[in-house]
Amino acid sequence: MVVFLFDFIEYIGLIIGYVPNHSLRLFYYKAFLKIKIGKNSSIHRCCQIRRGKITIGDNVIIGENALLDGRMGLIIKDNVNISSNVSIYTLQHDYNSPTFEGSGGKVIIEMNSWISCNSVILPSVIVNEGAVIGAMSLINKDVPAYTLVGGIPFKVIKDRNKRIEYKLNYHKSFF
Repeated sequence: MVVFLFDFIEYIGLIIGYVPNHSLRLFYYKAFLKIKIGKNSSIHRCCQIRRGKITIGDNVIIGENALLDGRMGLIIKDNVNISSNVSIYTLQHDYNSPTFEGSGGKVIIEMNSWISCNSVILPSVIVNEGAVIGAMSLINKDVPAYTLVGGIPFKVIKDRNKRIEYKLNYHKSFF
């Protein structure tokens, strides 16, 4: 019965994700999915959230159709931009397991990072401070600080300026 209740709460969270009211969505995510969400942070429509422990810092923007998997722990620190259609996984199946066991670990996204659209982050990864992940990248290991990375699997493309002065604070009225 408890599993059913948690599944139902997660399912309602998916439906709430389609409601064009930012305040209502944040209320549900905080009150029922128990996500810690900082000041001036926004989660745009159609986000899929897998229950678990998720912490979102201040000034974070999570774009449309993102997937946030908190089953093994997900920490998103301050001033992070997660673009549309990004998937962050903390748990997956072990392909070598004869019983299809799950394996994974916490994902940490450090402050001032930007994950561009359609990227996938796999379990047990740290995206270090100021890193930029190019569109459609596969992140299967830790990303160095203040670098631009891209590709499948990713490789470092170049360094990023360490002087970051902006603070993210944006959500569309109906998104």
